[in-house]
Amino acid sequence: MKRLGWILALLIVAAPAWSANKKITVQQLKDLLISWQQAKKADALVADYLKDVRLTEQMTSGVRISLVQYAPGPSSIEQIKILEGLSAFLPPPASDLPSTPAPDAATQNAILAKAQNYVTSIYMQNPHLTATKQSFRYQDDEGNMSTTPGIYDNAPNIAIRQLEINSDTIDSDQGVEKTPNKKERTQRTGLISDGGPGPSLGVVLQEATAAGKLAWLRWETVDGRPAAVFSFAVEKKKSRVEVNLCCFPHSDTETDIAAPGEVPIPGNEWRPFRKSIGYHGEIFIDPEKGNVLRLIFRADLKPTDFVHQDDIRTDYGTVIAASRNYFLPIDSFILTEVVPNGDISVARYFARHALFKATYQNYQPAGTPQK
Repeated sequence: MKRLGWILALLIVAAPAWSANKKITVQQLKDLLISWQQAKKADALVADYLKDVRLTEQMTSGVRISLVQYAPGPSSIEQIKILEGLSAFLPPPASDLPSTPAPDAATQNAILAKAQNYVTSIYMQNPHLTATKQSFRYQDDEGNMSTTPGIYDNAPNIAIRQLEINSDTIDSDQGVEKTPNKKERTQRTGLISDGGPGPSLGVVLQEATAAGKLAWLRWETVDGRPAAVFSFAVEKKKSRVEVNLCCFPHSDTETDIAAPGEVPIPGNEWRPFRKSIGYHGEIFIDPEKGNVLRLIFRADLKPTDFVHQDDIRTDYGTVIAASRNYFLPIDSFILTEVVPNGDISVARYFARHALFKATYQNYQPAGTPQK
């Protein structure tokens, strides 16, 4: 009865009166969707409600598929997909976590040693391949303004929506997706990020091990397999990783910083934001084989940077190319917060939030025509 009362209380509240980013669990979301279905709520109204929701735990793809049956139409289905992406970096519900006790220190070290051997001896030996990458881009409106450099409104515009879908052929060598060349990147100026490649798995594991900042976190289940989850952190001075997002307008001034109110010069140059950074995150390891099943990477950035957030989750799985099995990226989620106008809007600027969901398919040896 308590749960029913909570649901009814939400249902009688008009959408504009909701507080932004209302935090609920996956089960509470399911209860709401079922109640809205029973009340025959319109698709547009349910979608507006869901724009105000933020999950406190991860919604897996399987759960997302199961919830779609309660959605009244395409707009609310889209918002459920967005909630899946926004929650992709969170732990799943506590009830879904294995009850297996944490391993002792020796076992933890053995799991990490297997992962290091796997990455060095197997993953980084992957050949030069191509793949079809399909990217879904979701973005909020340009409405988060600030009048003080380095200080910005950190409340995302809740009207996040699908903006575009791109399908590209990408190159992967030694398990690392190659960054598009400058010409390819600047063809999408203003996009800022196209859900591009994350950091090298080999570099991250090597630097995290050398930094001594790998620590046991929890057990989790990934695609039906047990995963040993370790957290890691690497300081900037010990990192070879950089954020490299394209592209920002560049002002022709002596300081490379525009004066307040200055507008971009027509034909001005677009440049990527490149910066060496420290980072932290989580690595998910198959305790028996040492395979890395998932990598969560979070860049350590400053409020004064043009890029405030660059979080990347990469899921790995078995793929077949030329009748051989490889273990490579199959899915990724990327969350970004950027200042699109770069150094031309120091006096007043907005922060743009984007979610990218990418899938990798049809891996083939390089030079093989994509189907």
